[in-house]
Amino acid sequence: MSDGYYNSKKTDDICGEVRGQKISYFLRPLWESPPKPFHEIPHYYNENVTMETLCNLHGWKIRESPRRVFDAVLFNNEIDILTLRWNELYPYITKFVLLESNSTFTSLSKPLLFASNRQQFKFIEPRLTYGMIGGRFRKGENPFVEEAYQRVALDQLLRIAGIEDDDLLIMSDVDEIPSAHTINLLRWCEDIPPVIHLQLRNYLYSFEYHVDNKSWRASVHRYKMGKTRYAHYRQADVILSDAGWHCSFCFQYISEFIFKMKAYSHTDRVRFSHYLNPKRIQDVICRGANLFDMLPEEYTFKEIIGKMGPIPRSYSAVHLPAYLLNNAEKYKYLLPGNCKRESG
Repeated sequence: MSDGYYNSKKTDDICGEVRGQKISYFLRPLWESPPKPFHEIPHYYNENVTMETLCNLHGWKIRESPRRVFDAVLFNNEIDILTLRWNELYPYITKFVLLESNSTFTSLSKPLLFASNRQQFKFIEPRLTYGMIGGRFRKGENPFVEEAYQRVALDQLLRIAGIEDDDLLIMSDVDEIPSAHTINLLRWCEDIPPVIHLQLRNYLYSFEYHVDNKSWRASVHRYKMGKTRYAHYRQADVILSDAGWHCSFCFQYISEFIFKMKAYSHTDRVRFSHYLNPKRIQDVICRGANLFDMLPEEYTFKEIIGKMGPIPRSYSAVHLPAYLLNNAEKYKYLLPGNCKRESG
């Protein structure tokens, strides 16, 4: 029986989660203020509404013709997610631009997976500009330095692809997928902001675990020669609501999880070797828990406590990429009720 001071299972869970963690994660609200809120633009869409009406609903005017659109990504090992992304965006992309390296951001050697699987992407070949950059392999260097180096190379590849002023440029990681109708809206509407972030639905491991709607790093730019630089941080104060999906660590094989954990820019998160144990990873996936045993990265104690523990399962497969649902058997591991992974 409780003595009246300690009778909450939630409190029990909190103590268990905090144990072994850097206390600074839990005390973040005391030493770091939240970022300035975005100005969120309401997003209107229905397939039975004309584009002129949709532009007007957003306070914009319709153009006489759509802008060209360039989708540029740094590629690591997400073959399936890249397939979903490019099929989703295919109708509206002028050029697909992809850069891969033989080095991870953490200076680990890696195979050129896109190059060896390029035949799977014949459908975009006429619109593809592909580049490969050799890694610098500087052990002990901050991984974000290598990441920045590769993003500069992607800027150069975009110029080779023929991008021009006022073309639209999508800046996002492979697993940050804008919805097709979002990109169609932005290419057809006049007076859109020069830089607009995209609010994406955050998923972890598959579309079964909906974390929140707070993914914001993806952005769309009206390109300006000499000024636009490919980046993955906040570049504006406006964000378009409900603009797509961010499916993080959404892999079919356990080996892919292990590779990503080792290649991750946040190398400090693999604090113990047993984190890479395949049985542990499988258990974590099916529980919807955190691969790195981390506390939620939030700015208030209420949000931290509210997100502790496993992510609740979602049984909704509504408003997901069409290609995923049209090929559900092949990608069933991304759908609700299929948490078991293959060893790879």
